Amino acid sequence: MSLNDTPLSGRIHIAFLGRRNVGKSSLVNAVTGQSLSIVSNVKGTTTDPVYKSMELLPLGPVVIIDTPGIDDEGELGAQRVKKARQVLAKTDIAILVTDEFEGLAPQDEELLGMIREREIPYIVVRNKADLVNQPYAPLGDEEMRVSANTSQGIENLKRRLCGLNTGVTARRLVGDLLLPGDIVILVTPIDGAAPKDRLILPQQQTIRDILDANAIAVISKETELAHSLDALAKEPRMVITDSQVFERVADEVPQDIPLTSFSILMARRKGFLETAAAGARTLDNLHDGDVVLISEGCTHHRQCEDIGTVKLPGWIRKHTEKKLVFQHTSGGEFPESLRNYSLVVHCGGCMLNEREIHHRIALARDANVPFTNYGIAIAHMKGILERALKPLLP
Repeated sequence: MSLNDTPLSGRIHIAFLGRRNVGKSSLVNAVTGQSLSIVSNVKGTTTDPVYKSMELLPLGPVVIIDTPGIDDEGELGAQRVKKARQVLAKTDIAILVTDEFEGLAPQDEELLGMIREREIPYIVVRNKADLVNQPYAPLGDEEMRVSANTSQGIENLKRRLCGLNTGVTARRLVGDLLLPGDIVILVTPIDGAAPKDRLILPQQQTIRDILDANAIAVISKETELAHSLDALAKEPRMVITDSQVFERVADEVPQDIPLTSFSILMARRKGFLETAAAGARTLDNLHDGDVVLISEGCTHHRQCEDIGTVKLPGWIRKHTEKKLVFQHTSGGEFPESLRNYSLVVHCGGCMLNEREIHHRIALARDANVPFTNYGIAIAHMKGILERALKPLLP
């Protein structure tokens, strides 16, 4: 996979934030060297966050995000401001753009407080410095002057960006658990919900991680798993399965062969494996009337047997034998308050970056609501969670 093919979830997210008409879009265009955003003197030209994937060396693959003004007005303006603030949940580096003439306004101070509270690395950029005849010397570690119009200070800004510590952790999915020559069987069901002519992202990423470890990936549908096991000249180091066929695979794979799932590996990579395991065990404590939030990080066409809206609720009802209420979110939508929920069951989060996943976990923790993911919840309900975690624990 080249840098250009890196999914959004694996890219550093750099957000340009600030009030209307301070030059956010002009600055984005200057930094990217492209006409990414429409530039106008009319306030509120940028109405929705604009995302651009690119490479910014030595940071590597990044996503540049241009946002609506945080001082927009009216009912529609309030919705735009909300969208701009939601971007903070996925921001690894924040660029707060201000006008050299006006300095920090109350809205800027409020936003800066939110950035600091979330411990997001940031730079305050005072734009339009060419109009006030001010030097482009550094203004401390967190502030600098630039001119998007003349491009003065832009290269310094790029160097500053590349020097920030984003806190993004480069964790492996499974490759660090393998030795060269190890065989790993990947069980990948092909049903009506499978994307046509391709594998889903966690399966692709796992295959690549196995190959990077100089190990061998054997791909099989669940219907051919027994034959695949028999055909191997040596025992596989591990079997990794799609969560939807976890129970069947667990019955067919001998107990002495380590078994886990793509979703569980994703929780490991995103750094919330223990949190998700503890959350799954709370399924046993649900009561009649409890509300369970099932959340997906991406949006897709729902199939008649969709896992999030059909299969999971059915399995949870059967496991708990309780009359539960299920609510659903997808994509970038996620409640800011979770106090009305008793449990959050999230997808693997392959389309979300680590910061956004951990923001959602933090919201659950603040509301004292357990948080788990699909694969770990399914493993617990099928009675195989401890077996599925064993290959990943020290």
